[in-house]
Amino acid sequence: MHYVTRVLLITGFLLITGLTLAIADPSVDGSAPIAAKDAQADFDALYEGLKASHVDLYAHRSKKDFDTRFAQIKKRFNQPIERWELTLEFQRFVAYGNVAHANIAFATDVYSNYRESGGLAFPIYPRIVDGRTYIGEDYSGIDAIQPGDEILAINDVSMVEWLERTSAHISADTPYIAHSLLEFWFPVYLWVELGEQPSYTLSVMSRGDKRHDVRVPGLTRADIAAAGDSSNDAFSLDASSRSYRMLTDKIAYLRSGPFYNVEDAENLWDNNAYATFVDAAFEDFIKNDATALVIDLRNNPGGDNSFSDHLLAWVADKPFRFASQFLIRSSDAAAASNQARIDAQPDAAASTSAQLAAFYEKTERGQIAEFDLPYSQPRDGVRFEGDVYVLVDRHSYSNAVNVAAMVQDYRWGVVAGEKTTDMATTFGAMEHFTLPKTGIRVGFPKAHIIRPSGRTDTHGVTPDVLIATPIVAGANDAVLDQLIAIIQQR
Repeated sequence: MHYVTRVLLITGFLLITGLTLAIADPSVDGSAPIAAKDAQADFDALYEGLKASHVDLYAHRSKKDFDTRFAQIKKRFNQPIERWELTLEFQRFVAYGNVAHANIAFATDVYSNYRESGGLAFPIYPRIVDGRTYIGEDYSGIDAIQPGDEILAINDVSMVEWLERTSAHISADTPYIAHSLLEFWFPVYLWVELGEQPSYTLSVMSRGDKRHDVRVPGLTRADIAAAGDSSNDAFSLDASSRSYRMLTDKIAYLRSGPFYNVEDAENLWDNNAYATFVDAAFEDFIKNDATALVIDLRNNPGGDNSFSDHLLAWVADKPFRFASQFLIRSSDAAAASNQARIDAQPDAAASTSAQLAAFYEKTERGQIAEFDLPYSQPRDGVRFEGDVYVLVDRHSYSNAVNVAAMVQDYRWGVVAGEKTTDMATTFGAMEHFTLPKTGIRVGFPKAHIIRPSGRTDTHGVTPDVLIATPIVAGANDAVLDQLIAIIQQR
C-alpha cells in the first residue's frame, strides 16, 4: 500500500470502520480559541455524555481511574485553548477507555492545511510487529536505510516510548489495534507530539544486524508524492478495488472491496451495483466449475452488512446474522442520533431505524436490552458449493471481520491469513452526541455485539490457517501464493 492509498484511507475510507479519527469535524477549524470556562463546561459534558450513553465505559478502566484522569485533565483548562488542541485533549481522554468505537474525530483539516502550505512531516510509514517497529514505506531517499530495517529510536527516544505516546491519541481495545492504525497515522501523531521538524535522527538496526544512526529529512506532501518509496515495485493491495478471476482452473478469487458504494460517495449505502458485481462473479465461478473460492478481505475497511449479506447468501446453507446477541444501551443520545437518520432519510421509517426508535421508546434510559436482529437467508436457487477460504489481515476492519467470523462460526469455510486487530465480539454500533459549547462531536458505542458463536472474549478473528504477512513485500502476493499451495495440497 503506497502513499496515495494511505492518503485516501486517512481522509475517508477508515471512517467506515469506526476505528479512526479519519474525517474532519467541521466544527474543529483550529482558528478560534475556546475560553477556559467553555472548555471546562464541555469537558464536563463529555464525561457525563459518555457515562450516560457508552454501552460499557468502564469495560477496561475502572470508574476510579477514569475519575482521577478526568480531574487531572480538567485542571489544564485554565486559560483559552485552540479548538483543535482541545479536541486532541478530549480525544486522549476518550481513548483512555481503550474502546475503539469511542472516539472524537481528529481535525484532519488542520493537518491538511499545514501540509498543503508546505509543512514538513516524517517521511516513513512504519510496519509494527509484536511491538517492534520496522520501516514499511520509505520516502526519504536515504540509501542508508531500507524497508525491513528496524527503527530502534527517533531523536534519541526509544520506539517503545514513541509507540506509547502516539497510541495515546488512538481509541483502541488493544495495542495490536493501535499499532495497526499507527501504520497509517504515525507521521501525523509524531507531528502532533513534536511539531514541525526539519529532520529526524533514527537509530536503525539493518537486516544485517548492524546498528547505525541516520538523519532523514522532513518532507512536504509534494516531496513525498513525487519521491515514490523505495519499495515501489513491491506488491500492494488497493483498499477500494473490486475484482474476480480464476486463479487456476479450479480455484476462484473474489476481492469484494469495501462493503459500501465506493464508486458513488453520494449514494454510499446503495448496494445495487455491488450486488450486480457479486452475482456476476459467482456466476462466472460456477460456469468455470470452480471447486474452491478465495474471498480476499485483506486491507478491507468494512462497511454495511446489506452488502456482505448478499455475498454470503451465495455460500450460506442456513439463515444467518452477524451477531448472536446485539445488546443496546438505551440513551437520549442514541435515540436522538437514530431519529436524525429517520428525519434525514424518507425511507428510514420502514427500516431498522424505525425498529430502533420503537426500542428506545419502550426501553428505560440507562438499561441494556437485547435488540432482535433479523436473519438473512441463503440465496434461492444455485449457490456456490465448493470450498470457501476467507483471507484476512491486520487491516481487515469492522464488517470485514464480521464476515470472517460468520464464515468461521457457521462453518461455511476456512479463515486464513493474519489475526485481525478488530474484534468480532466488540463494543460497537457507533452513535454521536455534540458538546454544547464547542460543537465537537463525540462518537460512542451504543451496543455490545456478540459474534455468532456466542463467544464473549474480545479478540480478533484468529485464522484457522495462519499465514504471516511479510514485513517486506516482494514483487508477488506471497500470502495468496501460500494459500493457493495449501488449497492445492488439500
